[in-house]
Amino acid sequence: MKRNVTILLPALLILPMLLSWVTDPLLGKSGYESETVNQPDDYSGKVVSTVIRRLPDGEKPHKAVLYIHGYNDYFFQDSLGREFNDSGYGFYAVDLRKYGRSLLPGQRRYEARDLSEYFADIDSAIARMRHDSVTDIVLMGHSTGGLISSLYMEDKPVPEIKALILNSPFLDWNFTGLTRKLIPAAAAVGKLLPNISIPQGDNPAYGESLLKSKHGEWEFDTTLKLLHAAPVTTGWVRAIDQGQKKLVKNGRTIKIPVYLMRSRRSVYPDGWSPMANSGDAVLNVDSISARGRRMGYNVTEAIVDSGLHDLILSAPRIRRAVYKSMFDWLDRQPEFVSK
Repeated sequence: MKRNVTILLPALLILPMLLSWVTDPLLGKSGYESETVNQPDDYSGKVVSTVIRRLPDGEKPHKAVLYIHGYNDYFFQDSLGREFNDSGYGFYAVDLRKYGRSLLPGQRRYEARDLSEYFADIDSAIARMRHDSVTDIVLMGHSTGGLISSLYMEDKPVPEIKALILNSPFLDWNFTGLTRKLIPAAAAVGKLLPNISIPQGDNPAYGESLLKSKHGEWEFDTTLKLLHAAPVTTGWVRAIDQGQKKLVKNGRTIKIPVYLMRSRRSVYPDGWSPMANSGDAVLNVDSISARGRRMGYNVTEAIVDSGLHDLILSAPRIRRAVYKSMFDWLDRQPEFVSK
């Protein structure tokens, strides 16, 4: 009996690791798996993140991408994972704490008081990539995820991360006049009173430019990616403002190659109109360019005609051009040369 226990014990210890990946409940039919990661409690209580992966034909290639979504978002871009798989990359994504798959009952959506809170979520994903024998990582961030990814690379230059792709990163506020002048005041209040709610306005133009049942071609869960954005807090405003200012202040601190992608123009539709499908309806593209080009000494800027805010969700002809330019750039990086 003791001999049997000795044999079974290692198996029992390994079993949870073998069972940690499950068929993803949202994208499982497309070959995705996911794992919920318990993170240390924060000021709001229990916190989790979710790692999602899709491997090419069940293989575990040494090169892979780690994708970080934007604000009011979660990972649903099945085609992005497929494109990377078809090019020989493993694909991983994170639903950050209090977003998407990681939003727990009773939590305030998107709540953050410092963007470094998300670093543990990224660390957890990288740990699982290492377990899958990934040695060369492309970190890719969209919008707020681009801001978080840039701060992560500045603060925690993980040696496996060999390149950074930024898809319309949120490097500056898209406000002018009085509203822009109020940002520092809201951020200052957020230091002492982080839970004051700030309405986001009620313009669903961008969401409707994406959603298949409206004016787009994509299907996503509108309880996870809202058409009418939820209020933010003064604490969130402070976190974003401090993160943006840190990148500007430090300047050129990202040592790895950076591929900075943005639309050619910003658009400002008042409610949905065809204009919403012709440019970035969320951020100021000139600010993305000006700040993004100063983040490192090896920054390549890609300007996309008629690209949406999330460039990979643009019209078919446009996103094909985005993918081609992105993979051409990766093929010029020694660690990711296609075999």
